[in-house]
Amino acid sequence: MSQAKVDRYKEQKANRQKIMKKEKMERLAWKLGGCAALALLVVWVGVSAYGRIHVPVADTYEIKTESVDHYLDGLNAEEE
Repeated sequence: MSQAKVDRYKEQKANRQKIMKKEKMERLAWKLGGCAALALLVVWVGVSAYGRIHVPVADTYEIKTESVDHYLDGLNAEEE
């Protein structure tokens, strides 16, 4: 091995704990980021599905009573 390789190996060996800790933190950050993105996707799909499925119930109703009014007017006219 050349001296540069030996020096690099010694440096890596001396800083192995730091390097491993840094790599572990990077993996943890990627996992947390992935979980956050997945959670965001699930919530978005859920909200979209709820918006399409849930239809608000009408509070007021409109009823046409023209036929009934006409019938009752006819009954009142017969009585008179």
